[in-house]
Amino acid sequence: MIPVDEALAQVLALCAALPAEQVPLRHAAGRILAEPVAARRTQPPFAASAMDGYAVPDATPQAGASYRVIGEAAAGHRYDGSISAGEACRIFTGAPVPEGAQHVVIQEDITRQGDVITLLPTLGSGPNIRAAGGDFTEGAVLAAPRRLSPQDIALLAAMNIPQVPVTQRPTVALIATGDELVMPGETLGPDQIIASNAYGLAAMIEAEGAIARLLPIARDSESSLRMALDLAAGADMVVTIGGASVGDHDIVARVAGDMGLQRSFYKVAMRPGKPLIAGRIRGALMLGLPGNPVSAMVCGHIFMRPALRAMLGLPAAPVPAREAILAHDLPANGPRAHYMRATLTKGELQAFSQQDSALLSILSQANALIIRPAHDPARAKGDRAAYLPLDDSGG
Repeated sequence: MIPVDEALAQVLALCAALPAEQVPLRHAAGRILAEPVAARRTQPPFAASAMDGYAVPDATPQAGASYRVIGEAAAGHRYDGSISAGEACRIFTGAPVPEGAQHVVIQEDITRQGDVITLLPTLGSGPNIRAAGGDFTEGAVLAAPRRLSPQDIALLAAMNIPQVPVTQRPTVALIATGDELVMPGETLGPDQIIASNAYGLAAMIEAEGAIARLLPIARDSESSLRMALDLAAGADMVVTIGGASVGDHDIVARVAGDMGLQRSFYKVAMRPGKPLIAGRIRGALMLGLPGNPVSAMVCGHIFMRPALRAMLGLPAAPVPAREAILAHDLPANGPRAHYMRATLTKGELQAFSQQDSALLSILSQANALIIRPAHDPARAKGDRAAYLPLDDSGG
């Protein structure tokens, strides 16, 4: 067995960022920006009014001063003339500030009689003008790599970027193995169970921005597994579920080896999830995950998600851990890293009393995995502990 950090380093060493592709801005949300993008315009492209009011030529207008209104400017419709001493231009938010104007007096701070405005004592001090380029200038760069948020999409639109260079989405072929498995909704035999792992892992893959391909279940025969691995051709990552242990029916390592798997390691000092295989097969990264549901999902978080992020061009690193205080004592840990299902509530971590790797109901209730390093000493209530968030509901 090798330590988790060494295993992850070897998995990441097998990954490379996929090429970039151009996609329409409308379809770029959530994708990974592959290259820096430079603004094609300045924002705002002109000095613009920040308020509805009146543009005047004085930088510091005084209460009681009067001006004659000579024109109007609205968003998309500038006033083409200029204003001089004693003159004002009616102006609306977003409109270009007329030549000669240095201040916009908000409409609440004036009285108007015909074409003459008079400034009230409530006059504010700010100029209420947004300078040209106050947001960004032409050539300003949005750095890469980054997962494009809705805010980024709005910025790219303002930068006048209609096509965005993003990393191609990795395709992951998922192969559940075992005679005992059937797909949800199918008729179960007396000794069969649902192939739940593939669905949970597919959701995890798609949440990272990759494409999941659920292949037919590979039965416990060499021919069935070979057929499934052949169907995985063209995928960037092949993930098998089950069949990676040492039982008589656990044939993934042998069959994949016969088909050209260049294995990096087998077995990791962790629980749940010890029987894990990693390597490359036919140009793709292969991860052979354990068959126990919680083991498969935990290995997905620890190994598959970082690998997908590396393929997407993000930094090759573990999923970031956080820290919180323990709500109760924990006994000393053994020789394997332990990822304990827990809840994070009001800043405190509470581990479930049951940690069996077959209990999906417990995993569904958890929103955190407490990380216990190998040989971690006993921990007391109130100690700080590292954890991996499973969702954003804790806190």
